[in-house]
Amino acid sequence: MPKWTIAYVVLLVVVLLVTISRFRFLSIIKLLNGTLGRKREFWCQIILKLCMIASIIMPLLMVDKYNRDALIMLEAFALVLLVSCGNLQIPAATIRVLLPLFRFLTQYYHWADWLIDKKKDGEDETLVPSLSIFYGMVLGQGILYIAACILEFFSFIPRRSLIRQSGFGGQWGIASVNLYYAYAFEKYMEGGVLVPKKISLITFAMDSLNSDSPKMQLSSVQMLHVFLQREPTRERIISELTTSTNTMARLISMLGWSSPNHTVVRLYAAKATAELAKSLRVITVPGTVQLVSSLLDIHGKPKKGNPLLDVDGEQEGKQAPIHNTSESQEDRHDAADDQCQIQERHGDTDNLLETQTRSTHINERISFVIRTWQRISEYWSIPKEKPLTDHDLLPALGMSIVNNLASGDENNCVEIHRETNLIWKIIGFTSFRGDTTTSEAQQWVLVKSSVKVLQRLTSIGGEIGIALRYKISKHPFLLRNLADILGNTSSHHELSKLVAGILRNLAIDGDTRQEIGQMQVLITRLMKAFIKSDGTSSTNVDCFLPKVAGQALAMLAMDNVHNCLVMMKEPELINKLKNMILIPDEKYIYVAASLLRSMCQHAQAKLTESDLKELSHTLQEVLERIMNVEGAELEILIGLSSQICKVIPEEFAQKLEGGQIKRRFVKRLVDALNANINPGAHCPGIRRVILEQSIYMMECNSLYASCFNEFRMMEALSMVEEMPSRTENYWIFLGGAGFMEYNTPLFALVDRAKEMLGVQCLQDISSSN
Repeated sequence: MPKWTIAYVVLLVVVLLVTISRFRFLSIIKLLNGTLGRKREFWCQIILKLCMIASIIMPLLMVDKYNRDALIMLEAFALVLLVSCGNLQIPAATIRVLLPLFRFLTQYYHWADWLIDKKKDGEDETLVPSLSIFYGMVLGQGILYIAACILEFFSFIPRRSLIRQSGFGGQWGIASVNLYYAYAFEKYMEGGVLVPKKISLITFAMDSLNSDSPKMQLSSVQMLHVFLQREPTRERIISELTTSTNTMARLISMLGWSSPNHTVVRLYAAKATAELAKSLRVITVPGTVQLVSSLLDIHGKPKKGNPLLDVDGEQEGKQAPIHNTSESQEDRHDAADDQCQIQERHGDTDNLLETQTRSTHINERISFVIRTWQRISEYWSIPKEKPLTDHDLLPALGMSIVNNLASGDENNCVEIHRETNLIWKIIGFTSFRGDTTTSEAQQWVLVKSSVKVLQRLTSIGGEIGIALRYKISKHPFLLRNLADILGNTSSHHELSKLVAGILRNLAIDGDTRQEIGQMQVLITRLMKAFIKSDGTSSTNVDCFLPKVAGQALAMLAMDNVHNCLVMMKEPELINKLKNMILIPDEKYIYVAASLLRSMCQHAQAKLTESDLKELSHTLQEVLERIMNVEGAELEILIGLSSQICKVIPEEFAQKLEGGQIKRRFVKRLVDALNANINPGAHCPGIRRVILEQSIYMMECNSLYASCFNEFRMMEALSMVEEMPSRTENYWIFLGGAGFMEYNTPLFALVDRAKEMLGVQCLQDISSSN
């Protein structure tokens, strides 16, 4: 008997050590780490299971031969439970219940005869009651264990419900919820059952980011990605992450984990960061932009070099991927095993739900009971995990992060501009030539991601916008790549729209506008997208492409003779622009009017007789619209009418006189001049074009000066002279910065208009005398 006591004591000590280690006593943890190594959790589970098996087998050796057969039957029953349930706790609990019951029912104790003899000797008479108490305690413990096992068995119901409510799916959803349950149990045990602590999935996900376990890290970034896509949890996650600098820094640092073992963690960290980027201020997490830039590196991609500059050894060294040498080989294998299971998402299914998924193909004649069971099965089924797509490439996610960062805090744009080679990396993805490392679909995803972020960066206003546009425009292959996208017949309209937006934004700068014009194929392809649209577009993107292409052409034509001459090569351009102005749809009217104004101003020598007739036909519609519009639209239309007046003054005068709108038109000009005492950034040149229109009219016919004097034009000119604005020196504004400065100062136009009005006033006085 003492030998079995020693055996049980040894088992008890081992189990206590393994169990107490979970309470995080430093000395015990060090002892176990020194004995079991880094796989402490794995070996702890193995030891506990071996001890439970030993506790089941040892009673077979302890009982006498009369009871051994009954005990073997109990053990066999326990093994059946073990095989069927896969849980060692169930057979152990069953033994704890059945063995005391067997003793109580038979009222037989192994030592009964021995006790009678001992009573005669006057020794301890309390052993039988003590054994009864002992077996009663074992019975109670077994009942509690069985109840716990039953509750654990049915815990799949709340777990599955939690998976569905949280938006998880697939095997990773099950694993994440299981980890959450274990985490919550551990926290409750640490804090005490009587002092419960509210632990949410969001808290678990954020705390798990700082874990050293690859499983916990992967689950945390996957859960954060799901939560950030759901409106009920998105705001809370953003609020907690932005206030927790350490947690945010941990998430951002994962973007730089370039080890192959961290591929999946890095991927989902990038997806989560892309959702967060609009609310992220990079100055709070130093090095953010550098880590985002690392996502755009494609290690191992063959690079074409110059044989006069490259050395083979250096080239090979540059192509080698970066590994994290600080990790132990053991940890790498663990992480690789865990993440390979996650990557096999296309073949993974829930074994418990195999019969449920087949129910989607039921026959229409199936019975009502089976159809009801199908609905119940679908309700309790676990949603399938969304497979990764071509949009989940690391470079594409990196560019999405940059795009969202640029849409947020202005300081983010400053950091983007400062980061070495980031913009050049982005521009590098605008080319889809000669890349054999990715599929065609993936190449188009990368091209779209790059032009999308470039369109965003070029649209930023202020001084940082000027710096970004300058840096982007200096890339030697940018314009060629953009021309290739516009000319590719397989390009989606959205890609072409983004490219047109980039060219429009870059054309704000005079030097860049001239450089774009030198690549005439760009203007030709923009003209094709703008002029030759058949009007059958069915989506908003298709409708916006001609408009954005027209905006790019209008910007390129402003104050640039060369670009206007290139555009005039388009057959019947003036007629096509006229038709756009005359149609009832206002989608392209003002873009076409701006282009037509530039053609009259800078390409007058190329206008033919038929072109002049088209201008005359356009004038009536322009004059009527001037009476009804305001702001930037009024500036564009008056600018066009002034140039038509300059090109065909006789026809202009005939339209005013024949339509009997001369006085109404002159009054409209004077009223608009008085109404725009302080021009805004959206129409900085409105007073300038009114003055130009007035001067051209008086140059055409001096009698118009009398009409202007009648409506007190001189007083309006005095107001302009007294309240000049620097805003009026520029064609256009973007983010508070003015672009394309006028050659003629505004006061010169005021002096010219006053002079003409004064001369006519003197003539009127002399004629009246």
